[in-house]
Amino acid sequence: MKYGIIAGNGRFPVLALETARKQGDEAVAIAIKEEAGPEVERVAAKCHWISLGELSRLIDICHAEGITKIMMAGQVKHAKIFSSIRPDWKLVKVLASLGSKNTDSLIGAVQKVLLDEGIELVDSTLLLKPLLAAKGVLTKRKPDSDEQRDITYGSRIANQLASLDLGQSVAISDKACVALEAMEGTDAMLRRAASLVEGKRLTLVKSSSRRRHLLFDVPVIGPGTVETMVETGTTALAVDAGRTLLLDREELLEKANAAKLAIIAMEPEEA
Repeated sequence: MKYGIIAGNGRFPVLALETARKQGDEAVAIAIKEEAGPEVERVAAKCHWISLGELSRLIDICHAEGITKIMMAGQVKHAKIFSSIRPDWKLVKVLASLGSKNTDSLIGAVQKVLLDEGIELVDSTLLLKPLLAAKGVLTKRKPDSDEQRDITYGSRIANQLASLDLGQSVAISDKACVALEAMEGTDAMLRRAASLVEGKRLTLVKSSSRRRHLLFDVPVIGPGTVETMVETGTTALAVDAGRTLLLDREELLEKANAAKLAIIAMEPEEA
């Protein structure tokens, strides 16, 4: 099978490209200049570089390469989507048609344009199903009663946040919602939360279960997540089972166990 992989930042696109190669699938990287790292070009069968906003060029590359299925892998910062973008004429038309400027509406409109061109936007995790978190406690330590109470409370808020396409994560401390994620990303949100609680411990809850698809903005955690948790006094993390990618899983869990953190994957709430 031949896939196009729109590569953003982080390890996600590299792992997707490596997995495609191991499975005997041909994967062409379409790397976003403002986000993707040079390692993408090293692992891809072929790599094209485009800037944010070059929708026409994306379509032309897919046609030239014979790509009919394309997936998004890796983060593109939300702030860049709406502030750094220099749209070409095709994307200008898409942006003008939007009822609201959020990621769901933008990607939905782009998805329709691609489908009209014979290009299907497919599940971002299609090549990485083994990396999705299985249900249960992932670390040696399970959440204590206070953390579990904050997880239960935070899950309700995070699910509502995800359903509004505002972010994936919330920071909870002692049954109080300290911070909600918006365009700044999870790490920046945690640092903001830590500045507000004066040394009290935090619990992080990530969710995307209210979004019916995994076409983009898939929840991802990795060793860097653990480092930020330690930095900010975040002692527990809850994610959606089957909908959250664990990147560099062994290193992630080794660091989490060394720091005595609790990480749990829970059954996602029905959308």
